[in-house]
Order: sequence, then C-alpha cells, then structure tokens
Amino acid sequence: MTIDADANRLKNATYPGRGIVIGQTPDGTCMVQIYWIMGRSPSSRNRVFVREGDAVKTDTVDKSHDIDPLTMYYPIRVLGSAHIVTNGDQTDTIVHTLQNGGSFESALKTRTYEPDAPNFTPRISGLTDMGDSQAYRLSVLKTVGGDARYCSRQFFNYETAIPGTGHCITTYIDDGNPLPSFQGEPYAVELFDDIQQTADIFWNLLDEDNRVSLLVKFIHPETSNLVIVNKYGSG
Repeated sequence: MTIDADANRLKNATYPGRGIVIGQTPDGTCMVQIYWIMGRSPSSRNRVFVREGDAVKTDTVDKSHDIDPLTMYYPIRVLGSAHIVTNGDQTDTIVHTLQNGGSFESALKTRTYEPDAPNFTPRISGLTDMGDSQAYRLSVLKTVGGDARYCSRQFFNYETAIPGTGHCITTYIDDGNPLPSFQGEPYAVELFDDIQQTADIFWNLLDEDNRVSLLVKFIHPETSNLVIVNKYGSG
C-alpha cells in the first residue's frame, strides 16, 4: 500500500478536530489505536486524558470552569477482547450493546451526530476485537450536507490488518464556520513499532495551537500498553 499525500492531511489542517487511527505495527505484533482531541475555546482546551483501569476518561484541568457535558466521556473502554475507541459517550452505548449480544453496528444505529448546532459534529468510533475475524472497524455518523434532519451512518470493516498501516478518520476536514464534517473513506497513515515514537509523531502532526490531548494504545493478544500526552496537565 502506498501512503501518499493523504498522510499530510493532519499536518496541513489547523483544526481536524477529534481523530481516530486504527491499524497494525510494522512488525505485525500489535494492533494500534490512536485518539486525540483538539480545542479552540477555553472550555475545550480545559481537558486532559486520565487513565482509569483499562479505560481512559476526559477530565478538566481547572475545576472552576463551566463544563460542556459533550466533552466529558470515556474515549476508550475494554470489554473482554473488544477494545472500543470513540469521540463521545457512544463508547458506553457500544459496550452496553455488546454486553447484551448486539454488535458495533447495531449500537451505532441507535445514535446520531452530536447536537451542537451549527456544526453537528460527527460521532466517530472504532473497534478492535482480538477475538473477531474482522481486524478492525470504523464508523462515522454525520448529517447529510449539514442538514440536521438527515443522518448518514458509514461503516468501514477491515478484514485483514496491513502491517505498518493505520486508517484515520477525523470529525472535521479543517477549520471553518460551520466546521466541515469529515468526507470520504478513512485514509492511510504510517504506523511504527515503538509506542512512544508513535505518540511523538502524531502529536507533532497536530496543530500546535489547537492540540489538547492524545493517546496511543498498543494491543497485544493478552495485554495492552498505553501512552497519554496532555498539553495542559498530567494524566
């Protein structure tokens, strides 16, 4: 697979918003999940990632500031062999649906984009199930043409992981008013065997003014490793 100019989309965008990458290390030993948040307003920048057991939650740096409930959620959770990553509280929807015999897809059919007019931020989600024949799955829930009356539910299933390659989705294409939603298929990005190198490279791809927090998770068949980078506080 050729990873070409698409890989520069993160570097060239000042505000791609929240993003998910899922793929495999070049040596083929680990599945990889990357998730980040960005912010333009003081409330959006007043956040950190905090580890809580095998999950990660968003938290505030300055507790005296007003809190937008849409910014408080668990971006990653684990349920057995299933490793879930999302940009909102649909993480819990997916977990609860899987617990009750449902699927990643059926869970997200109960949700839509975020109710934050006029942007109607897409809900982006991913699943890596180490016990599943599918290598990983990604999803984007967004409006059709910015019209809140219509919801598009896009699902992308990758049956075989490609060593050294990840697939990326973001909430936005770039900055704008309203913010333009992600379009097209997930695009390919290069991955690396070292978890800290991966975190450093993707953190530096994000706009320095707008990046807030990033996590990288390497998933082995029985264990996982996690690195968190926070701009405004500790995790």
